[in-house]
Amino acid sequence: MTLPNKLTLLRIVLVPVMVVVAFIPYLNENYMFNSGLSIANFINVIIFALASFTDFLDGKIARKYNLVTTFGKFADPLADKMLVTSAMVILCLQMNGTNYWWFMPAWGLILILCRDLMVDGVRFICAGKGETIAADIFGKIKTFVTMFALVFLFLWNIDFNGVHVFGYIGMVLMYVGILFTIISGVRYIYRARKVIFESI
Repeated sequence: MTLPNKLTLLRIVLVPVMVVVAFIPYLNENYMFNSGLSIANFINVIIFALASFTDFLDGKIARKYNLVTTFGKFADPLADKMLVTSAMVILCLQMNGTNYWWFMPAWGLILILCRDLMVDGVRFICAGKGETIAADIFGKIKTFVTMFALVFLFLWNIDFNGVHVFGYIGMVLMYVGILFTIISGVRYIYRARKVIFESI
């Protein structure tokens, strides 16, 4: 197995670890550094940042050393979606019922899920026609900004003189990520329009 594929598998394995950590009561009820940062979020921000870095690393290694594989093409985007979706669900549940639910709004999660399902469906249709629609710069920006936002949002409950600075930074980045989610989804449909609408 190639190194990029090992890194992709590591990212997939880290997802259930992150989810288990998020739902251990002791880790959620105790805090780090006398702050609002729970032990669970302290552990998970490290896991998430490490997993996100493997996403950057595996693609770079695969392209540089010509190690692109069919498994990698399938597993890499799947691992990204598993990682990002799991983190967003965890944070939505944490913030639900608080005054900071809008840091990671449920409607943003729904938009991202719908966009990803739509793009996966289009890819499936295109693959059946022998067509390939590669991800463009907008999709890459969407992934990068969203992952960066989630790192800050795991730190949302730390406050500086009553202000959740990390939460606000994460929120702004998340809304930018949601905007690029919409743009990249629309562009993907437009680029694949001939295949999608050929039978209408």
